[in-house]
Amino acid sequence: MTVLMWLLAVAAAFAVASVLALYSYGRFARQARGAQSQSLPVAPEATALDRLIAPLEAAHPGESGLACVFDNRDAFAQRLQSVRLAGRSLDLLYYIWRDDMTGRFLARELLAAADRGVRVRLLLDDVNAQGLDPSFRALNGHDGIEVRLFNPVRNRRTALRRGLDMLLGLVRLNRRMHAKLWLADGRLGITGGRNIGNEYFDASRAGQRNNRDADLLFVGPLVAEAAALFDRYWNSPQALPIAAFWRDYESGLERFRRRVEASVARRETRDWLARISATSDDAATARAACAPESLSWTGSARLIADPPEKAAGRGHVDWMAAELISVMASARNSLLLVTPYFVPGQEGVAQLVAAAARGVKVSVVTNALATTNHVIVHGAYRRYRRPLLAAGVRLYEYAPTMEGPRPGPMLHSKGFVADDQVAFIGSFNFDLRSAFLNIEAGVVFDAPDLVAQTAQEFRRLAAPENAHALDIDGKRLHWTRGCGELSTRVFHEPKAPALRRGASWVIGHLPIHSHL
Repeated sequence: MTVLMWLLAVAAAFAVASVLALYSYGRFARQARGAQSQSLPVAPEATALDRLIAPLEAAHPGESGLACVFDNRDAFAQRLQSVRLAGRSLDLLYYIWRDDMTGRFLARELLAAADRGVRVRLLLDDVNAQGLDPSFRALNGHDGIEVRLFNPVRNRRTALRRGLDMLLGLVRLNRRMHAKLWLADGRLGITGGRNIGNEYFDASRAGQRNNRDADLLFVGPLVAEAAALFDRYWNSPQALPIAAFWRDYESGLERFRRRVEASVARRETRDWLARISATSDDAATARAACAPESLSWTGSARLIADPPEKAAGRGHVDWMAAELISVMASARNSLLLVTPYFVPGQEGVAQLVAAAARGVKVSVVTNALATTNHVIVHGAYRRYRRPLLAAGVRLYEYAPTMEGPRPGPMLHSKGFVADDQVAFIGSFNFDLRSAFLNIEAGVVFDAPDLVAQTAQEFRRLAAPENAHALDIDGKRLHWTRGCGELSTRVFHEPKAPALRRGASWVIGHLPIHSHL
């Protein structure tokens, strides 16, 4: 009885401490909010991007031009050249911005843009920014750059205080900004699954994985919609200036400049830049991306995104999961879904099973246990495989072979194609976290050539040389790799060590799926 009383006392004390922490943070956040700001208006010929894109928009009134970006090096080159062409504004929103070779290189380009008068607003989710405050504080030290953190931890100066703050504020801090937006001069936008870091741009070192990912580059009215969305996030109560947490610290801007210049001067960086052919200042890559023959124009593409209020658990009617489900439910012949993390929940399983029952060919591609970087998420996913397979849903687990000195890439693309007529590319993982906790964004489009490209890419991910096909005999799962006489079949998670398989099995039996 004494032990029980002690446990109840500890639980009560923790609950009181959590309430006080949330109240204290709320008071702090109201006082720390930055001044509101809005996206800058475009002009016909004020910047290089204006002169490049305005004539294309004039030739396609009311339509947006789109281009799929599946190649990691192209994705980096487009971001690099758009920064170098920008003359007015850069509005950037990311879940992860790593302090590695590519992250530092693009930070250097942000400084160069700000030096020539470009206004830079950088909004980062705080869960991956923690520990990198000196770098982002240095960027914020430039008069032309402001850095804000979404749903941040208040106490940042020591790991102990930060950890205690996170523990007491878990209810608030469990909700994250997972959307990605890259907006240059209000003329060009990029959204999708890529964060900023080596693994997203084929720059990982030997022995480390790259990611296979998908973005959508866009111009036209969609950019104005994305700019308005960025403003909502930027001006929301959840977005606080990084300066509010470090009032008594110097920015260290000049030290940071020296550090990024030293990083760019390294042979590793020079060799990588030479490989992607993105070192020139003539913007050839950006011009190719915005050329008429490279863009597909449509008047029906739409940006869908979660409102910032989702970070407070409010406004369920406006959450984007409902609209995505509606589009997916319209499929009559085929539905091809690609996601690195697949935790559909009972409702999601019921919807996919119902689609298969009415004759829709449903295929899902996700990471194999040997490939994923989140064993916990895979453990949650494993419990849904049997009911889906039994209903006729096809499951493929992505596990490509080695790429020279490094493991095959991990799947990080997120999207779907319905009936080969409509597609979605964005940040939304088809898991319960994206549906109910994270803020996500993406674009639904029906341009036939882009839909075909997306379907081709997604089917390539599921091809026998890249993925294991799952099947079920009674209650026993098996994985098949290859075709015909060259195919191989195994009855446990392929290429995954026993410890990893055991951890996945244990996790699959824990009641934590709604947080994954």
